[in-house]
Amino acid sequence: MVRTLQHPERDAITIDAVLSALADPVRRTIVTQLAGGHSEQACIAFDLPVAKSTSTHHFRVLREAGVISQQYRGTAIQNGLRRNDLEARFPGLLDAVLAAD
Repeated sequence: MVRTLQHPERDAITIDAVLSALADPVRRTIVTQLAGGHSEQACIAFDLPVAKSTSTHHFRVLREAGVISQQYRGTAIQNGLRRNDLEARFPGLLDAVLAAD
């Protein structure tokens, strides 16, 4: 049985959800690391200043806002930045957030 996580379709991604997700510095750290690293990274690859349960919450907020994608690979969850979807919906927003941080 393949486990899957729910992601909003590109057209369902809203500016309010994206900006709300990116307002938190821990979530911006996740996005910055994804933007500067490999296309997919496991949750354990992130050095975050919060407990594991709190980091799980941050990843879920980013996924539900449409900022990242998450897929199971075995027992690990791989995270990827939805750069193309964000650029299509809100041109220049992600680059502006990354440059400002």
